[in-house]
Amino acid sequence: MRTIRASEIGAYLYCQRAWWLQRQGYVSENQAELAGGNELHYHHARRVMVSGALRLLAYALFLLGLVILTIYISGQLI
Repeated sequence: MRTIRASEIGAYLYCQRAWWLQRQGYVSENQAELAGGNELHYHHARRVMVSGALRLLAYALFLLGLVILTIYISGQLI
């Protein structure tokens, strides 16, 4: 039995006829647009990953700042 990918399910839900034509071996005429869409999704995914990493870095720097502030204040009280 053939494995069904999530992208195939998405294609079927979006347009059953296009999915069927693709399964029959027909090649889409708008290959340039499809390639452009794939590239757009790739760049968007990279931006999402970078923003997540930057958010994690911001939290780490914030916590480091709190630790330094706590050490500074505790040194002032002694």
